[in-house]
Order: sequence, then C-alpha cells, then structure tokens
Amino acid sequence: MISYFDPGTNYVLEDEKVLLRPLQADDLQNLLPYAINEPDTWRYSNVSARGEDGMAQYVTAALKARNEGREYAFVVIDKQTGEYAGSTRYYDIQPKLNSLQLGYTWYAEKFRGTGLNKRCKFLLLQFAFEELNMARVEFRADARNERSIAAMKSIGCQVEGILRSNMPLEDGGRRDSIVLSILKEEWENGVKENLKARL
Repeated sequence: MISYFDPGTNYVLEDEKVLLRPLQADDLQNLLPYAINEPDTWRYSNVSARGEDGMAQYVTAALKARNEGREYAFVVIDKQTGEYAGSTRYYDIQPKLNSLQLGYTWYAEKFRGTGLNKRCKFLLLQFAFEELNMARVEFRADARNERSIAAMKSIGCQVEGILRSNMPLEDGGRRDSIVLSILKEEWENGVKENLKARL
C-alpha cells in the first residue's frame, strides 16, 4: 500500500485491454481529433475540451492541477487497437480525509458502450481503495446526464443527493449536480467482485 499519493509519480494502471497512464503535454495531438470532430462529448461538462483551443486549454489546466497536487489526469488507451480512447482523472484529492473524487471522464464515440469504461473504473477504484487507502470515492455529474448516471450506478455507486444550482454551465445558466459514492467497505463487501464479474 502506498503511504502517500505523490502527484509527481507516474502511476500506470492496466489490464489486458486498457491502459491508463498520466496525461502528458504531447498527448494533445492524439486527443485533438475528438475535440474537433466530436464536440458533443462535452455537452454536460463544465470543463469543455471542444475544438483545438479547448483541448489545448484542457490539457494545460490538467497538467497544472497535477503539478499543484490537486488532480491527477490519465489518458485512456485501448490496448487492442493502440488508439487513444479518452481521459479520466482523480480530483479533489484529500489524503488527510482519505477521500477523492473520480471524474472528468470522457470517451470517443467509438469506445462508448464497449465495456472500456467499466475496466477503467475497476482499475481506478482498485488503486484508490487498495493502494491509496481511500475510505471514500465520490462521483458527480450533471443531474440531466442520464447516460453517465446510469453508468455510475451500474458499477456500484450509491446516490447521495443533489447539489442544487452548484455549478455554472459553459453556455450559460447553472446545473444541478448529482452526488454518488462508493465506500471502502462497500468495495470490499461486494462492489469489487460484482464489477469484476462484469468485465
């Protein structure tokens, strides 16, 4: 077990089908096609990576947050094809509280519904609970994003409630955010095995 989460360490998580490694500046070129050709990917996100400038700002901000120890972004690579599939990250990392959030997750259209997300979540949750000794992993989403909410529930997340009007939207207005979580004891007492069986 890791005694301290070090944002300067290159943590790599993988199984036979997916690789998660730290996001790097030179990953920008491989992610740009999605930012340009699939802008609806960020429809429910308050941090958009639409367009060339959007993705450049997205990567720059993610690397800055890692350097400050606040977040840890990964790129997701499909090992079967060698293609970049998307990105995800740990954020709001609070070692003293043994808590973090898992989010900023997006995948290119061709990888949605393929089971890749479940594999990524399994690796990220396993690392958070079993290596980082987290007691709680939290998830949030736009309360209108039914696809994302269904995906979180399917891996074992429990709904905690709604944060009303808690976040501005890129195109104006504000969103309600749904809060879900998995606790360490839930991971150990069924969530892990149930998720593993579905991979």
